Amino acid sequence: MFRFLLLLSLLSPLLVAQRGRYRDERRGVPEWKLEPEFAADAFTFVRVQYTSRGGPRWHHLGRWATDYPDSDLNFSFRLQQLTSLDVNPDGLILQLTDPELFHYPFLYMIEPGHLVFGKPEIEALRRYCLNGGFLMVDDFWGDYEWDNFETEMRRVFPDRELVEVPLDHEIFHCVYDLKEKPQIPSIGAAQRGRYSGRTWERGYDTRTPHYKAIYDDQGRIMVFVCHNTDLGDGWEREGEDPWYFKEFSEKKAYPLGINIVTYALTH
Repeated sequence: MFRFLLLLSLLSPLLVAQRGRYRDERRGVPEWKLEPEFAADAFTFVRVQYTSRGGPRWHHLGRWATDYPDSDLNFSFRLQQLTSLDVNPDGLILQLTDPELFHYPFLYMIEPGHLVFGKPEIEALRRYCLNGGFLMVDDFWGDYEWDNFETEMRRVFPDRELVEVPLDHEIFHCVYDLKEKPQIPSIGAAQRGRYSGRTWERGYDTRTPHYKAIYDDQGRIMVFVCHNTDLGDGWEREGEDPWYFKEFSEKKAYPLGINIVTYALTH
């Protein structure tokens, strides 16, 4: 179904310098060129455009565009910088019903706490995942948003459960060896909790980060869900605060993101 080049040689240390933020068409992210013979196999970060209802919107395009485009550009740059994977410098936005979806092994969905799937999207996502695709879900908080997301995913996979992924699963260790399931708050929440140690964004029901998954019949993770945590802000906001960069982007958001992509491309 998919063609790609595998990693994995890493540069060290993890991130050699914090980038600034600039107002140009690539938002300050360095440009790079792909070797022509490998361009067709390069990894492309694909963001899912979906429909949502109710609740606050953090982006004028809708919740699906939260942290866009900085998080996508920054993560693609760091993936290119820190691994031997060939990475497309420009990501894509696709709807689940786009036939191009099946050319890409990895999808990213953000802020899904108010999403609603149409029947064609349900059928397309189910077919995509069962044919080897991988969906990463990120940045939603609390019981209400979880309940809505779980309800919609049950429409996609009525016979499969979302189950907690144990810390000893390889997705937490396949490149970077994580010692905990990290909670990554938005930069504002992190700054407010800097001296108290608080890393959750909202009420009591957001205190504990959860990483849950839907598996296929061979035990492969098809859907990996990051709940009560926000990797996207760790990518998007890396250049705004040296403390946030060091504590959350460098130590948590990038290592886990690279692990997730590595798992997606090698299983």
